Amino acid sequence: KIRKEIDRKKYLLFAILSFVIVLAAWLIASESGAIKEIFLPKPQNVVNYYIESIKDGSLLQNTGISIYRITLGFVYAVLLGVPIGILVGTFKKAEAFIRPLCEFVRYMPVPAFVPLIMVGIEESAKITVIFIGTFFQLVLMVADDALAVPDDLINAGYTLGSNTPKTIFKILIPAMMPRLMETLRMMIGWAWTYLVSAELVAANTGLGYTILKSQRFLKTDAIFANIILIGLLGLITDRIFAFLNKKLFPWAAA
Repeated sequence: KIRKEIDRKKYLLFAILSFVIVLAAWLIASESGAIKEIFLPKPQNVVNYYIESIKDGSLLQNTGISIYRITLGFVYAVLLGVPIGILVGTFKKAEAFIRPLCEFVRYMPVPAFVPLIMVGIEESAKITVIFIGTFFQLVLMVADDALAVPDDLINAGYTLGSNTPKTIFKILIPAMMPRLMETLRMMIGWAWTYLVSAELVAANTGLGYTILKSQRFLKTDAIFANIILIGLLGLITDRIFAFLNKKLFPWAAA
């Protein structure tokens, strides 16, 4: 039936099976020669790259730098975007002033800003790319989270004698927190995408830079290895947000 629940073990089994199928298809395609190795490296070559990169320290160094960049860019966007988003979703004057501008900017392709921002190779430039890529969309999504809070809750607060500031902090924000956590979970995925865009254009370290450097020397094993690593890091951050949402707001699932 539609949306019928399955037990956790069966869910986990299907999740693992999907990865196994993809890995098996990759192995068959590369070993059989159906796809040339210059386009699709063998899995063992990717594993060998991981081993060598861990030994020489380059993998851990580049991973740490990329995590540092995405953390700062995302945190800055959250610290500024969440309060503004709540303001937009709460007061119509703020919505009229801010939403149209955010709607306009969010359709501008972020990679187009990269040449303007990347005057040098300073860390602040790469962090700015991540910030721009997530901030404007985050404001709009947080505003929608605030608007999703039922009017009945807000009116009940006023009926019981609450004023506007107290209604915002005691009713509106707590009620929207589960949806807000899901919004942040979605936006961290976008942040990883913009990180790669920033590092592909102007950087001398990081996972995106390693992908670009490997492309110049046709090292497809390194390209695949770093792409997979970025996907893995993104999956880890996604699971962290999902875990926090489940633990902090268990009542929301009901």
